[in-house]
Amino acid sequence: MSAADLASGKGHTDENFPVASILIAKQHRPAILAFYRFARAADDVADHPTAAPADKLALLEKMRASLTGEADTSPEGVALRRVLAERRLTNQHGLDLLEAFRRDVTKSRTANWDELLDYCRYSAMPVGRFVLDVHGESRDTWPANDALCAALQVINHLQDCAKDYREIDRVYIPGDLLASRGLTVDVLKLPKSPPQLRAVLVELARRTQRLLEQSRPFAAQIVDRRLSLEVSVIQTLAEDLTARLLVRDPLSERVHHRRGEMPGLLLRAVARFASARLRPKRGGVEAKSVS
Repeated sequence: MSAADLASGKGHTDENFPVASILIAKQHRPAILAFYRFARAADDVADHPTAAPADKLALLEKMRASLTGEADTSPEGVALRRVLAERRLTNQHGLDLLEAFRRDVTKSRTANWDELLDYCRYSAMPVGRFVLDVHGESRDTWPANDALCAALQVINHLQDCAKDYREIDRVYIPGDLLASRGLTVDVLKLPKSPPQLRAVLVELARRTQRLLEQSRPFAAQIVDRRLSLEVSVIQTLAEDLTARLLVRDPLSERVHHRRGEMPGLLLRAVARFASARLRPKRGGVEAKSVS
């Protein structure tokens, strides 16, 4: 069995947020796509609904060994290893991702908010850190990156909370918040959220807003203007989705953006980008780390 046998068929254009979009300089897109394909393959392995956990862990180990150069059994791992060698980049971000996917295989429930953020430390933050490294950006940008990446991950979990439970028996909603409202994970089977679950989801959306407040200076901290604009777009999309989660029920209502909504959101992001770039800088802007 190989990772290809468990592939979902999902590609970088199918994600909820931009991946190596046309905003990214052409010379950087191949490296970012190699990282994405590695992550996508590992994610598909971890999320496969019928593969045995032992088989999943074995495939993830093949990916790790191929990334580090101990083996050549994973095409995605070998491809990323070569990109990293060409650019003299660390393999740590890829290794961190694999830790998140191993957790997905072995752990199906989340105890509390801190545990969820620790999961994001491995599942989401390395993605942004890798993109920053590819662009040669300062690691001083990492705290703001980490806040944004964690927010994106939580947004995805909230949008897909019922689907994740129904299809792969995985729940990222913190168990202590559910218990505080007298709920169990079975509430996610309902066609519509009862008031107690809505309260939990709204609380998580508000915590996500606080992460996005921390990441708001991020785009302005980035030297590469094209990457800065992409981050501005992502920040805008994330803020809009989080606002929706405050008023829409992901069990019974659509939260994801429709294609027709994108032009207005992109214009908002460009305006924000232009404003941030034209605003005089008064020293460095720091964002609180969430790692």
